[in-house]
Amino acid sequence: MSGNGLSYSEQGGEAAPELAQEAAASTTPSASAAFGLFSSGTKKNEDLKQMLESSKDSAKLDAMKRIVGMIAKGKNASELFPAVVKNVASKNIEIKKLVYVYLMRYAEEQQDLALLSISTFQRALKDPNQLIRASALRVLSSIRVPIIVPIMMLAIKEASSDLSPYVRKNAAHAIQKLYSLDPEQKDMLIEVIEKLLKDRSTLVAGSVVMAFEEVCPDRIDLIHKNYRKLCNLLVDVEEWGQVVIIHMLTRYARTQFVSPWKGDEVVEEYNENNFYQSDEEQKEKVQKVKNTYTMDPDHRLLLRNTKPLLQSRNAAVVMAVAQLYWHLAPKSEAGIVSKSLVRLLRSNREVQYIVLQNIATMSIQRKGMFEPYLKSFYVRSTDPTMIKTLKLDILTNLANEANISTLLREFQTYVKSQDKQFAAATIEAIGRCATNITEVTDTCLNGLVCLLSNRDEIVVAESVVVIKKLLQTQPANHGEIIKHMAKLLDNITVPVARASILWLIGEYCERVPKIAPDVLRKTAKSFTNEDDLVKLQILNLSAKLYLTNSKQTKLLTQYILNLSKYDQSYDIRDRTRFIRQLIVPNEKSGALSKYAKKIFLAQKPAPLLESPFKDRDHFQLGTLSHTLNSRATGYLELSDWPGVAPDPSVRNVDIAEAKEWTGIRGKPKKEKPTGKFYSESEEEEGESASTSTSESESGSESEKEDKEETSSDESSGSYSSSEESSNSESDSKESTAKKTSRAAAESDSEDIKVKGISKKRSTSSSSDTDSTSSKESSSDSKSESDSKSDFVSGKSISAISSKKEETTVQDRKAPNKQDVFLLDLDDFCPVTTPMAVPAAALLSPSLTADLEGLSLSSSSVIDVATQVSMPTKTHELLHRMSGKGLAANYHFSRQPGIFGDCMVSVQVTVTNTTDQKIENIHIEEKKLPPGMRMHEFSPIECLEPAGSITVSMGIDFCDSTQTASFQLCTKDDHFNVSIQPPVGELLLPVTMSEKDFKKEQGMLTGMNETSATIAVAPQNSTRLVIIERVVKAANLGVVPSGQDNIHRFAAKTVHSGSLMLVTVELKESSTAQLVINTEKTVIGSILLRELKPVLSQG
Repeated sequence: MSGNGLSYSEQGGEAAPELAQEAAASTTPSASAAFGLFSSGTKKNEDLKQMLESSKDSAKLDAMKRIVGMIAKGKNASELFPAVVKNVASKNIEIKKLVYVYLMRYAEEQQDLALLSISTFQRALKDPNQLIRASALRVLSSIRVPIIVPIMMLAIKEASSDLSPYVRKNAAHAIQKLYSLDPEQKDMLIEVIEKLLKDRSTLVAGSVVMAFEEVCPDRIDLIHKNYRKLCNLLVDVEEWGQVVIIHMLTRYARTQFVSPWKGDEVVEEYNENNFYQSDEEQKEKVQKVKNTYTMDPDHRLLLRNTKPLLQSRNAAVVMAVAQLYWHLAPKSEAGIVSKSLVRLLRSNREVQYIVLQNIATMSIQRKGMFEPYLKSFYVRSTDPTMIKTLKLDILTNLANEANISTLLREFQTYVKSQDKQFAAATIEAIGRCATNITEVTDTCLNGLVCLLSNRDEIVVAESVVVIKKLLQTQPANHGEIIKHMAKLLDNITVPVARASILWLIGEYCERVPKIAPDVLRKTAKSFTNEDDLVKLQILNLSAKLYLTNSKQTKLLTQYILNLSKYDQSYDIRDRTRFIRQLIVPNEKSGALSKYAKKIFLAQKPAPLLESPFKDRDHFQLGTLSHTLNSRATGYLELSDWPGVAPDPSVRNVDIAEAKEWTGIRGKPKKEKPTGKFYSESEEEEGESASTSTSESESGSESEKEDKEETSSDESSGSYSSSEESSNSESDSKESTAKKTSRAAAESDSEDIKVKGISKKRSTSSSSDTDSTSSKESSSDSKSESDSKSDFVSGKSISAISSKKEETTVQDRKAPNKQDVFLLDLDDFCPVTTPMAVPAAALLSPSLTADLEGLSLSSSSVIDVATQVSMPTKTHELLHRMSGKGLAANYHFSRQPGIFGDCMVSVQVTVTNTTDQKIENIHIEEKKLPPGMRMHEFSPIECLEPAGSITVSMGIDFCDSTQTASFQLCTKDDHFNVSIQPPVGELLLPVTMSEKDFKKEQGMLTGMNETSATIAVAPQNSTRLVIIERVVKAANLGVVPSGQDNIHRFAAKTVHSGSLMLVTVELKESSTAQLVINTEKTVIGSILLRELKPVLSQG
């Protein structure tokens, strides 16, 4: 009570003097005590009623604030309903808002009183204030009385046409309430849903899809025309709307598109074949893959537009996209969700629990998705038991021959945990590993036997249970273990463990003929004190021994049967009668007694130790049903993929409708008057010329728009609306549009050239300097390659002539691949890029920095570059003594793309130190770790005495420093050799601007950042020395820097294309901060270790 009074007095503030005067005039002295700290709740509510009936708006407003405060604190304010509802017609907008907040909370409880004010609510639906209209509709839909259903229906229809998207959103919410009150209104509500689905506002989209899922989830025909719009709006809808839309689109896609997984199987088969084949064979196979499966453009649109949401701050959105990719994407693309799901493991424990459950289901079917993040699932001491158990299950799912030794060392630590439930689960996990990976079965079994001597009873008990299951797989080899467990029976008290030992002895009693009768004798003594589970196993043991060794155990068996005949448990009494009739023949015995031995001692199948999540994959990921492993109310099953895709034309939208929702996100684009790209007038009428005025405008305005759109697209990670709408057009239209635009470009090029250049030069001469600085000569004609400061746009224009290319700046655009590459940097999947060598990479760093400052474009470009030639260290492959006169050395040539995008180029120099010819030098018997590939050099037919030859080969090291072992062979001999790459040779240098470097670095912080402080020798502190030493140690590209004390280098890993960003920042007192940012944390830490001595040594 005092607490309530205190809160009122604290909130009172300015209105206190007025309230005191009113109270003094209208109440007795005892009532005025209601303002004290120790007054009763009833008097306080009376006080609030008086304030609500006051003629002053300030008192009413204060009372409403206090009442809403009470509701927020969870206190009951329902008895104030009559006093509050009187103020629903107040002219004060602030009071009105608070009254509606109150009514939304209590209208359902006080339906009769709310009905009295229904006319006021109806009037409020016409209020000029959108918040009042929406609140009135919410209150009206909260009055759960069937008599007002027609009024609600009318209000929803009117609200669905309201000018305010907020009111239309509330109309969508009201649809669900009305449907639950009166399902017979379904047909009329579907009409409203169909109307709202066409709404252009992102505020309405999520709510109307929720209403669709609630009222008519099977009416997918309503989605056809709105499918592309929903895909394009998705990125701008509020977070909970995104979740609902993604789940709905997942179900929709499973009914409208064919399975993409068949295509994956063919591609995998194709990839397994030899890398090098004749061109004809390759073309045939590629064509075969294309003919087998072609993804529907609408299917691809959904996958592309949901991908940026993997970076959402909302865990539910990330989980929704992950389940969409799991159920809809080709298996080769589904892996991009793993990084985002692992990121969610930093959230609170509730989110971790749901995410880990879904990862556990995924990891059973596709281990490869989460193997790179194995360490993310290591158990922390602060994790609750439920999280520990889930992580343990995932680790067991991911176990294979390569990582099992690491996992078993980890499990050894977990067994010692103070959390006994977790320790027991770890022992069970060890058993699963032993079953799944035959190479470690004996190791695990020996480890579990060692645990039998543990002091902890629960650990011993669980070990016994798991050993029992493992022994069933190969009992013949483990008689000693069964004897050892029989000796432990005296000390173990946990019923499950005792029962397991007795079952083992009974099942394999013929292998321990001396020990089994003695065990039966001991357990017969303690029979009456045993647990029911143990008693049942004692009965089984006695029956089996009676059948195999009746001389020694006949009396013991009769004694145990007599004891159990009068046991308190009816289960044991029933089992006793059954066993007695079966094994002790008499006149009443049936025909089954002849087969008693076969029944009791039949060969039993070994139990399968499986993950508890194995049977959950029939539920959709991320749903309540999947979490509970039980079908929840309202769960909608995913349908199977159709054998033949339904007609895709049902999703085509009329041009008038498409224009309505195209370009909703951001400001609409201006019409480009020239016939430069995809001009409608050119497509329809075939005109190829425009007025000179429009051309001169396009030279400046359209170019500016291009730059703005490109930069905004890259920052948001989503495609522009013009690109999205163009996806829905047919291929034939696209091809005709391209031809028309090329013709227009050729015919108008003269005017564009003159006017565009004069305008650019008058604005800034620096772009000319920047653009002409990067040229390459080839076959007597010059063509400009893209440099860092080139403008990036969606389409590339073919060159008209070399003369026009040199002068026209606006026509030079980077290919569309660059955009995709930049967007995909965050998607953590290998991206192949064209290995073009920009001339800017060969410029001196200072000149590059100057040019960087003159850049007019805000778009970012990251190119693979060829490093300035730097002598690399030569390594010995085969010593002449070991090679019988054949010597071989190798070095890394740092040439990208010679043998394929993922391969590191290695140059091998073979020397003949003998006085005889060596014939047929070639490679055989490659012993490569999983995933690693090698392209051999062509065989050397003959090497003359004292002759030497250099050959090239390519090795895909899979971004690891593992050794590639093989045999270097001659006609007569075979020599075992190996190549181990330094970590710096697993990189390809890239060129990027300082701005792009900082942007990418900002995205690779936290666990992706490794740093160290090192002492730098004074002679190593100059820019040229640092660049020389770092580039010599690792294949890095130099990034221009505006600060003298900061040196930046960038590269990407050869195999996966992950960025590697290195920063050397010189500090005072001859120290430097070395920072490496990369997703490949292992490579990053190794590189840091190698660069430290390079910079610190004198």
